[in-house]
Amino acid sequence: MKDLFGKALLDYHRQPGQQRLITWTNLTEDDPVPLAYFFRTHSQMPALEQTALEMSAGRVLDIGCGSGSHALYLQNERKLAVTGIDQSAGAIAVAQERGVHHCIRAPILAHQDHTYDTLLMLMNGLGVAHTLNGVLPLLHHLKSLLAPAGQILVDSSDLIYLFPKNEQSTWKNQPDYYGEVDYGIAYQQEEDVFPWLYLDYARLNHWAQQAGLHCEKVMDGPHFDYLARLWH
Repeated sequence: MKDLFGKALLDYHRQPGQQRLITWTNLTEDDPVPLAYFFRTHSQMPALEQTALEMSAGRVLDIGCGSGSHALYLQNERKLAVTGIDQSAGAIAVAQERGVHHCIRAPILAHQDHTYDTLLMLMNGLGVAHTLNGVLPLLHHLKSLLAPAGQILVDSSDLIYLFPKNEQSTWKNQPDYYGEVDYGIAYQQEEDVFPWLYLDYARLNHWAQQAGLHCEKVMDGPHFDYLARLWH
């Protein structure tokens, strides 16, 4: 993997400036994202993320921890035992340099033999399933990482809003799920494209039940996103 995201995080962390990461999908245009966004403080985070952080309890696994912003708040302010996990070498290096005590470089599906009270999957954490067919195996694996009274806190978005209203019912009934996208990032004349998933709440609830998990929507965000909680 090129690890462009990790490279970008490292560059900004070691020499902060006006660097931007360009993102896009096959459904959306180029979106320049200031790298400072990935280093935001708790007060700069959207209400949905703040709510998830306040709901976190016990031993926490921050899945896709990135630069460690969520883990640092839970570790330093909430005084929780937090482990950050990310498959990006650059992201893990940044999280460690910023002070996250426990970090693991690995894809979440390769992590096992530990249990946690809270699995935190923010910034569309369900994207690691890549496709709709990947959701159930992912949920089964997450379930194996949950302590008996544990919880999964995850956010995602329903991309149906990207389609004209008079076409939405048609798209909802297509055999190819509209939330499966090709996601691209570009940084310093390099780019990478990979499959990514945005999952609407109804489908999350369905697959959670198939995995033997309870599911509830905690709140809706302002941009067609939502926060959900899953548990045994």
